[in-house]
Amino acid sequence: MISKTTLGTESALLVFDMINVHVKHEDGSVNTKYAPILPGIVNLVIKARSQGVPIIFAYANHRHDNGTTAVTLRDTDNRLLPVPDDGEPAIAVVSEGTWGNQIIDEFASTQSDFMVPKYRWSAFHQTYLDLLCRTKGIGRLVLLGGSTDVGIASTAFSARDLDYHLIFASDGCASPEMDNHRQLMQRVFPRMGYVRTVEEIRAMLP
Repeated sequence: MISKTTLGTESALLVFDMINVHVKHEDGSVNTKYAPILPGIVNLVIKARSQGVPIIFAYANHRHDNGTTAVTLRDTDNRLLPVPDDGEPAIAVVSEGTWGNQIIDEFASTQSDFMVPKYRWSAFHQTYLDLLCRTKGIGRLVLLGGSTDVGIASTAFSARDLDYHLIFASDGCASPEMDNHRQLMQRVFPRMGYVRTVEEIRAMLP
């Protein structure tokens, strides 16, 4: 039975797209979007790992030739810039096996962590994440990382439809569009699970 107040091995931290290409500049400095959330979620991950709570890293992992990248008809790209009418395909920004798609060093990932490469926004779409969770008896996911309105939201809706319990780290997720972040955290995610600060989640650990 899943407790309302504590996190155990029936829960897992799902750390979303915390990879070099998103979080860091080429010189290794942290992107402004992630700087406010990084210390808190790194400390939470390290603490949870020490208590035996599974850590799952989901991260973009596209082919160099763009063979696994979604090319869909849409008005804008992810930065809300207009897409040309000629329908030129998007270029993958996260190529497998490169510096860009590596989990950032701050998490000091270990062999006990689970790595889930993904090819669409949702960490569940045609990955082994659901199988992993059911095999390990994980019924609740704590969502961290970014972007709130892209990967976090897409993964949350998938998880909700699969009957997972959810905890959203309100100050442990980031988005370039902070109005979207606030709208989701205040008006959407509370209907899907618990919305808590990183410190409140940390306090749920034994």
